[in-house]
Amino acid sequence: MSTTATPAAGPDKAGTRATRRWPTAIWTLMVGTFLVRGLGFTYPFLPYHLDHLSLTTRTVSTVLAAFGAGWLLGSILWGWLADKIGHRTTLITAMLLATVALPLLAQASAVPALTAAAFTTGIVYDAVRPVFTAAIADTFPDDATRASANAWRNFSVNVGAAVAGTAGGMLAAPLGIPNLIRVNAAACALLALLVWHCLPHQERQLHSTREARSNCRTALSDRGLWLLILASLCALTCVASLFSSMPMLMARDGLTAADYGWTQTANAAAVLLLSPLLNRWLKRQAETGTPMTGLFAASSVTLGTSMGAAGFASTTLGYSAAAAFAVPGEIVVFVAAADLLNRLSPPTARGLYAGIWGTTLAGAVIIAPALAGWALTHGGDQLAAATTFTVGLLGAALSWPLATLVRRAHPTPATH
Repeated sequence: MSTTATPAAGPDKAGTRATRRWPTAIWTLMVGTFLVRGLGFTYPFLPYHLDHLSLTTRTVSTVLAAFGAGWLLGSILWGWLADKIGHRTTLITAMLLATVALPLLAQASAVPALTAAAFTTGIVYDAVRPVFTAAIADTFPDDATRASANAWRNFSVNVGAAVAGTAGGMLAAPLGIPNLIRVNAAACALLALLVWHCLPHQERQLHSTREARSNCRTALSDRGLWLLILASLCALTCVASLFSSMPMLMARDGLTAADYGWTQTANAAAVLLLSPLLNRWLKRQAETGTPMTGLFAASSVTLGTSMGAAGFASTTLGYSAAAAFAVPGEIVVFVAAADLLNRLSPPTARGLYAGIWGTTLAGAVIIAPALAGWALTHGGDQLAAATTFTVGLLGAALSWPLATLVRRAHPTPATH
């Protein structure tokens, strides 16, 4: 399997060291994640871009679903390529493709062209995540440090997304959303350059085609992985509501892109306030060696409750409160899912497993707007709230059989 970094130090034998020195590759990926999220205006403002084109609610949902379908395909593709051709080459390829695809989306106006451009953009949108997940698992040998790195990775994602929402809300009127999408393309080009300059070349022999096929068969037959995917799909559908169904709900209430930007400001404030505290707490939880299935269940309920509450909001303040209350669930769900994924994935297929798990984000991006569109058409805001809450509860329920499978796979705390 490929690596982009070697462990910065040996395992922490005392188990009490709060931090360790991270290698340049990890910091590069951390900064790059913040860069493409902080200037990642495309997805959060895509519903408003489509609304400005005077499309129907059903058409908007279809284009957003096409974006999600591309995201689903891309997650598997980039995870598989991370094992096959290496982290560095995979990321450079993805970011250069994004540099071309995003301006095409900004320029398209006809529905077929919009759908095709949204699908292509979705393929490259989340390419960093499976590569970064695999890099963390390869670089750090102990669960506690992996949990800490994943927590700060998600911090950079959350803050970056909130920055994009806030800055995008301020700049949407003077610059126009198509120009914001072009800025997103420039950020991807900059990340490609950063990866080319800072990430080392391949240090280990890549897997052969036969090994790659064996890893695929292992993943496809892993019941724990598929149950984690189902549970994550439910929980992350609630997360995706923040960026898909919430703008749709706000648009129905006559609120603007600038108003939506304030919800992202509230989300960012909560992330900045809670992340340092929750990250330290999550690291201590990881040090116990106990799988985080219980934390996953609690976060799914939290997300379903907070984002379901958005269905009862009608003002910018109400939507902002829902966005802020979702933050604890957002932070915990990604760290808990990464912990469970690390326990399930074999060392030779970490990129593939991360890519397959990443399809839950894509699936959530497809389901959230489709579910919101259906609920708004047939029952209005209250039905949208009820469906979101139900999906969150289902994710929590699925975590219990998942706990059994994780314990069977690793009856003792993971130390690899």
